[in-house]
Amino acid sequence: MLPGVGVFGTGRTVRSLVPLLQEEGFPVQAVWGRTQEEAERLANELNIPFSTSQSDDVLLRQEVHLVCILTPPPYTRQIAVKALGIGKNVISEQAATLTDACTMVTAARYYPQLMSIMNNALRFLPAFILMKRLLAEGYCGTLQVCEARVYGGSLLSQSYGWAWEELMGGGGLHTIGSRIIDLLSYLTGGRAVRVHGMLRTFVRHGGSGAGIRSVTADDYACFQLLMAGGVVCNVTLNFNLPGADLQEVMLVGSSGRLVVRSTELYGQRDTTKGEELLLRDADLGAGPVVTGLKAMVTQLRLSFQAQEDRRSWARNPVAMAATFEDGLYVQTVVDAIKRSNRSGEWESVDVRTEDVDPNQNHRTAPN
Repeated sequence: MLPGVGVFGTGRTVRSLVPLLQEEGFPVQAVWGRTQEEAERLANELNIPFSTSQSDDVLLRQEVHLVCILTPPPYTRQIAVKALGIGKNVISEQAATLTDACTMVTAARYYPQLMSIMNNALRFLPAFILMKRLLAEGYCGTLQVCEARVYGGSLLSQSYGWAWEELMGGGGLHTIGSRIIDLLSYLTGGRAVRVHGMLRTFVRHGGSGAGIRSVTADDYACFQLLMAGGVVCNVTLNFNLPGADLQEVMLVGSSGRLVVRSTELYGQRDTTKGEELLLRDADLGAGPVVTGLKAMVTQLRLSFQAQEDRRSWARNPVAMAATFEDGLYVQTVVDAIKRSNRSGEWESVDVRTEDVDPNQNHRTAPN
C-alpha cells in the first residue's frame, strides 16, 4: 500500500507534482500553505482533503508518511528536520544556506531507515538517463568538457519576497544552478574540486509595490567547475529573456558528443555526418521539469512497493535520487561560486561531511 502524502507549498511545482502522485496511486492527504487562504484554494483545486497554514497539522497526521517539501528555501530545513524526527519519509528542495544543509544531513544520519532525498527531477529525465548510460558505454570516448545553458524569463515574484534576496536562497544560481550542478555530478560520476564564477543582478528593482527594496539575488550566472579527474564544466544561466525557454546540456569527449535539448537527446560521433536523434520527446512538449517529475514519481511508487519486503531505505533508495549529502555538496559548490564572484579567483570546494555530526559513526547504519 502506498503511503499517504503531505505536501508543503502552493507553487507551480506543487500543481504539477500532486496530479502525478495521484495518478500513480499515492493518496495526497494534506497540503500546507503560507496562509490558510492559499492552502484552501490549492486543496479545492487539486482535490486534497485537508489544508492548513500550520506545519504541525500536516506532520502529525497519522495517515501522512511521506512529506514533499516544495516551499521557499527558508522553510526547508525546519520542516525536513522535524519530519524526519517524527518518522516521516522526506523529499525536499534545496536548503537556503550551507548551515541549513548541514543540519538536514545530520537529521538524515540520525534516521537512516527513513527516505531522505532531494527533489531534483532532472536526474530522472529519460534523456539524461540514456545520456549517462551511453557515456558509460563509451559513446563519446574519454569525457573532456560539459556545457550547460539555461535561458528563461525573470525568476522574481511580483511583490517582495524570498526570490528577491540572495541570503534567503533567491537567484538563478541557487534555484536553477543547484539542479545543474547536481545533474553534472550525476552524469559524470565526479564532483567539483575547484570553481570560478561570476554573478550579476541586472534587474535591481521589482514590481511597483516593492517600495524602496532592491533585488540582491542574481539573474545571470556563469561559472566553471573543474571536476575530479580533469573534466571541465561550463555553465551559463540567464534569466533576462522574456518569452525564451531553453535548456541544453552537452557532453563532449575524445570521439563524440551527446546533447540534451529540453527533453530530447542527440548524438554525433562521425564528423562527416550530422547529429542523430537518439531519444524523442515522449511527453509532447511537457518540458524537462514535468517530464522528470513524472518519471521520478513512477520510480517512487516502484521503490515503495519494493520496500514492503525490506527493512531500510538505506538499503533500497529511490533509483538515481540525490541524497541530502548530495544536497550538501551542491550547497558547498554554490557557496564556493559566490566566494569566487567576490574574489575573482578560483576557489576550492571542500565538502567536510565529517564535521556535520562528530558522533555520526554511532548513528548511521553500517555500509
